[in-house]
Amino acid sequence: MVTVFRIGHRKFRDKRITTHLALVARALGAKSIRIAGEYDENILRSVSKVVAEWGGKFSIEFFPYEEWIHYLEGWKQKKGKIVHLTMYGESITDFQLNQKFKKLKTSSTELENLLVVVGGEKVPSKVFQVVDWNIAVTNQPHSEVASLAIFLEKMIPKALETEFPKAKRQIAPSLEGKKNYLGYENNDE
Repeated sequence: MVTVFRIGHRKFRDKRITTHLALVARALGAKSIRIAGEYDENILRSVSKVVAEWGGKFSIEFFPYEEWIHYLEGWKQKKGKIVHLTMYGESITDFQLNQKFKKLKTSSTELENLLVVVGGEKVPSKVFQVVDWNIAVTNQPHSEVASLAIFLEKMIPKALETEFPKAKRQIAPSLEGKKNYLGYENNDE
């Protein structure tokens, strides 16, 4: 499915946001997150632990910030499409009416080759030129985590119903709170 690309991770400032981006990406059906910025063993460990406990396949990779442009250009050379989530972009509502959105959403091959870019600190202006689409969930200041969640829910069919094979833990939905937390073993592939 979709790959998420985080531009600009600063270890001591962005650890919670970047971790949350990875968790949202995984929970809503992305296959991986790539992070251009400072290597952060804590994020790698946290996300790997979630995958081991809660199931599914999800990978995380860090590389130096300076390599972000090479990653984007490489993605495009492989015929992949790139969406940049930014408050300066085209309205997601308008994008959903676009035939290209409909093609992306309905083609597993297109989704497999989709890279979703979310920024950290100031996003270099070159990003806006390299990507295929600059999309705004809203044109107001907001969180990149919220943008990613909303975008993935709209882009990935049944994103809110993603299943996670080999889960050791699972929550049983309940109106009564945490008492229905289950130990779980799902050996489906």
